[in-house]
Formats: sequence, structure tokens, C-alpha cells
Amino acid sequence: MKLNDYTGVIHFHSSLSFDGHAPMKDIVRAAEENGIDFLMLTDHDHLQARDEGWEGWQGKVLVIVGEEIAPRFNHYLAFNIKEPVVCHDDHAGSNPQKYMDEVHRQGGIGFIAHPDHEGTKMFHVKQYSWNDWSVSGYTGIGIWDFMTDWQSSLTGYFRAFFSFFFPAYFLKGPRTVTLERWDRLNQTAKVVGIGELDNHASTKKIGCFNFVAFSFDRAFRFVCTHILTQEPFCGNNAQDIRLVYDSLSHGRCYFSLEYFHQARGFQFFIEHNGRDFYMGDALKLSGGARLHVSCPEKADIRIIHNGSVRHRARGRSVSIAVDESGVYRTEVYLKTAGRLRPWIFSNPIFVN
Repeated sequence: MKLNDYTGVIHFHSSLSFDGHAPMKDIVRAAEENGIDFLMLTDHDHLQARDEGWEGWQGKVLVIVGEEIAPRFNHYLAFNIKEPVVCHDDHAGSNPQKYMDEVHRQGGIGFIAHPDHEGTKMFHVKQYSWNDWSVSGYTGIGIWDFMTDWQSSLTGYFRAFFSFFFPAYFLKGPRTVTLERWDRLNQTAKVVGIGELDNHASTKKIGCFNFVAFSFDRAFRFVCTHILTQEPFCGNNAQDIRLVYDSLSHGRCYFSLEYFHQARGFQFFIEHNGRDFYMGDALKLSGGARLHVSCPEKADIRIIHNGSVRHRARGRSVSIAVDESGVYRTEVYLKTAGRLRPWIFSNPIFVN
């Protein structure tokens, strides 16, 4: 079965959150120029962009309007909801299950946002982590968040200066604690992993100069999420948005750093009894099976089995036998400027 690979950005903010003037036309233009196929907007606690008619195809870019439910802690990305979910009675986010249940009641899907965000004391960025892991009913988790990753590099003014101008060279990839938790969760139930951008393109003032921390022209070159759809986009708003939701809900997706090399064309599947099983799929092992990975560029490829590295090789492709059950996913690192840098992280395939 041939799948369609579309590049998207999940979790970013228009200036609606700040001054009421939505630069959506500029955001869409930046997406087109960076080869982005779909955008999933998540302003804080409202769906105003949808009310203003931005959801759907805008030129070559499919815009999907969701919400970031944003109390003090425990931020949650909600999509396919009919009306905003606001926790007026719980500013601290001490009962996230309440608003997660409301998203589910509306027929929506939800992702725990930047679960291990730490902020940065030097630049007075608060911590916005997820603190309640007793919750249930979420579709997935943000595994690699650009802002969480980039802010971790702001450990000194000299380093911060270079990190601002060359952020991709300072990114470390998903945090180890996040990956380990994701691997544990997936051994009991499917938890979809996504990449987040969390860019606000907010204006900062230093002295008499105003500057944009990360314009969307820059930001859309960093962490993206690719979906694999069984049907191509057709230009119908409702149908194509449904394709995005279906792929994300199933886990037929991967996330990547697009700065050094675009990830489109990455493949990860298990061949078993004449069938190919892709990310998010489950299969019952009976007889021989082979796991295949291919990349659009030579790279360091790691096969992760139940949270541990099962196989590691350098090249454009890897093929290994699968002879035991478990949860299989892939990490790919690209060598550039003299070192391996995080590139592609797949969702798992489940072998029973």
C-alpha cells in the first residue's frame, strides 16, 4: 500500500493570544515557502481563528484550528472540538482529567503538551510541565517540543546569543525522560507521539529595538510532524481534515527536524506474511517478519525495542529480522558539522 507523506506543524500561536491582530496570512505564506502542507494552530483558550474563517484550505496549506488549554500547569492540545474548553475554576490545572474529559465529550482528540518543559531562569521563562500522570483518555504526547529543547540551551548570555541565531545547532532532540516515559506507556496502551513547535513569534524589546524571537519564516524550518495518509488530500476541507485526524489518532506519523535535511520519504514498516505494517499498526507474530527503515539521506539509524536500542547501523536503509514481540520504533540521527544531530523519530509498531 502506498502512503502519502505530508509535512505539518503542530502547536503554534498566532498573535490573537496577545494583541487581537491575527497575522494568519503571513503565517500561511511562511508555511507555503517552507513546504508545509498543513498547520495545526493552538491559541490559548479560544478558537477565534476558526470563527474568523481561517480553518480549511488557504492556498496550498490546510489550516486546522485547535486550542491549547492553558492553565498554570498541565497544558493540553485539543482538536476537533466544537467550542473552547476553558478551566475557569482551575487556574493551576490541578484537575486536568476534567478538561480532558470535556474534549472527549465533544468528540475531540487531545495531546499532552510539552510534558517536561523546564523554562529558563536566566531569561525568566516559567516552567510549564505536565504534573499529573494519573490521567487517561488522551490520544498522545508531545515528545519533541522545539521551544523546550531550544530554551534548554539558554544557560549563559554568550551561548544564548549564538543559540538565537543558529538554533538548530543547539537542539538536543527529545529529552531522555520524555522518551523513557513514552516507551513505558506504549507497553501498556498506544500513546501517539508528535512534534511540537510552540512558537509565538512574539515581539521582544531590548533597549530601543524591537525584534521577533522567532518569525514563522524561521520557525517552520525546525520541528515538524509528518503524517502518512491512506488517501491523498483532495481539496475538500472536511475530508482532508479528517485524514489528518485519522492519521494522528492511529499513530501513522513521525516527527523530525527539517533544518538540515527534509525528512519526507522516510519509511518504517514491518513486513509479515505478505503484508506491510506501518507506524501505529499492530500485528500478531507468526513465522518470519522483517523490519525495514529507509531514509532520504545517509544517517545513523537506531531500532528501539521496548525502550532499548536493538540495532544500530549507518546508511540510508536497514533491514533486520523480527523474532520477538514488543514495541518497535526508530530514531535517526544525521551527521552534520562534525557531529550527530537528532533528525527523525518514528511512532511505534506493536508486535504481539
